[in-house]
Amino acid sequence: MPEPGNLSQIEKIKMASDGLRGTLKQSLRDEHTGAIREDDQALIKFHGMYQQDDRDRREERAARKLDRLYSFMIRLRLPGGFLSAEKWIAVHDVAGQNSTGVIKITSRQTIQLHGILKSSIRPTIKAFNAARLDSIATCGDINRNVLCSSHPAQSAIHEQVFGYAAKISSLLMPKTKAYYEIWLGDQQLVDKKEEEDPLYQDRYLPRKFKIGIAIPPNNDVDVFANDIGLIAVIENNELKGFNIAIGGGLSSTHGNAETYPRLATLIGFTDTEEKTLKAIYEIATIQRDYGNRSDRKLARLKYTVDKYGADWYRTELEKRTGFALEPVRDYTFTERKDHFGWEQSESGDWHYTVFIENGRVLDDEKIKLKSALLTVAETGKTNFRFTCNQNVIISDVKEADKASIDAMLAQYGVIAHTETTSLIRKHSMACVALPTCPLALAEAQRYMPSLIDKIESLLDKHGLANDEIIIRMTGCPNGCARSYAAEIGFVGTGPGRYNLHIGGDRLGERLNRIYKENIDETEILPVLDDLFAAYSSGRKPGQTFGDFALVTVLRN
Repeated sequence: MPEPGNLSQIEKIKMASDGLRGTLKQSLRDEHTGAIREDDQALIKFHGMYQQDDRDRREERAARKLDRLYSFMIRLRLPGGFLSAEKWIAVHDVAGQNSTGVIKITSRQTIQLHGILKSSIRPTIKAFNAARLDSIATCGDINRNVLCSSHPAQSAIHEQVFGYAAKISSLLMPKTKAYYEIWLGDQQLVDKKEEEDPLYQDRYLPRKFKIGIAIPPNNDVDVFANDIGLIAVIENNELKGFNIAIGGGLSSTHGNAETYPRLATLIGFTDTEEKTLKAIYEIATIQRDYGNRSDRKLARLKYTVDKYGADWYRTELEKRTGFALEPVRDYTFTERKDHFGWEQSESGDWHYTVFIENGRVLDDEKIKLKSALLTVAETGKTNFRFTCNQNVIISDVKEADKASIDAMLAQYGVIAHTETTSLIRKHSMACVALPTCPLALAEAQRYMPSLIDKIESLLDKHGLANDEIIIRMTGCPNGCARSYAAEIGFVGTGPGRYNLHIGGDRLGERLNRIYKENIDETEILPVLDDLFAAYSSGRKPGQTFGDFALVTVLRN
């Protein structure tokens, strides 16, 4: 095991935090500022929150000698992205009372609310708790929301595979009771022995930890972008086990060549639930023990795998689990997308996938999405499932209820909205970025829709309107919208400027590469115009844009 070396400041904060408690109670009592203490800003992430401020108003408030306009983002823990109708109503109500009102569906199949004032954090958490919801371990150096292929029509045994998301989430939950003490007022004396955590100890993990489960042939979860990727192997509607991949992660840092996006490496197969869960647990313990705790930019599992090698990691894993991994089983991905509109699963239930641009559920001048989904939820005849592409599936609708749910969606314009949206827009995605994300260098979700308008015109011009090109944008190089795994990726470098990446594949099995650096819209559109012209005239039958760009553009 490596020597600890010079621990980063965050590592010291975690170890001195008394089980992630820190001085959060004191911070919350401080009425002189909307912020919390600096060390607590690191700890609050483990409780599922980030401190943010409105960057659009920084200069104005600074000129008036006012504190920044601080608020908090709270992210729910929803393994596999499942939410009952009752819980959707609760989220709708909480969003209206305590946040900006926008329900944000994330690229990790959960919901986050923005704009929550410090004084409203406890009421918000208590309201969620009353609805049997929590935000534990959705941020911070810990296992985060576990992903799973979302659409029940994906497989006859979807629910069996889907069940692993909750099992993994429970397996990797922290033992500390700090969340209940601080936010819910649980004053019961805690026996410190109950909080002893053999997995996280007092160090937790060196960095965030993400797990995704894919059900071939659809790689809708971008399984190789996760620290651990599980690929279900199903034969004759029987789950045989999971192929396991390790070391995925898309974040990097501009100007730091030691950081890079990476897709996960397949290391083996497990054929039982016991072995699968044991392997996941021990992969995390190896990262706990060998991950970089000095430089957080190099602390993800991908860097540990590259430092020691995938073969070493597999050997260490087999030593800790006490069993050998089997060879990787055959599988095939043929797509990576959401299926919009009505689809029926083998159970006979119906599911309608609604297009939600960049995951923002709200009522605006175009469509009353938030009101529509509330009306559907109030029937009590459906569930909600979130996709990794920031859309929502109105799910588990009985045959007898389908017509009435369909009528509601039509009444609110949801069906027309979903059916008339272009393919390029449906397959696009952008992160939150400005004004709330402190890491954002450029716009993303506020800018992407207008850029898509212009890209749609270019595609029409070149006869490509029916091409399902995957386009993604992030306001910084952290890659929250998985821009490095897109056929066309935009990565923010500064106000209005982006690196343009091309050449990723349509299945999520190949990263893209930088084609043009630090360009703005006046440069982006002519470049895309030329690329689309070349693609339209020079592509081979069945060739995707990403494959064409790799072979014809990037290799020239």
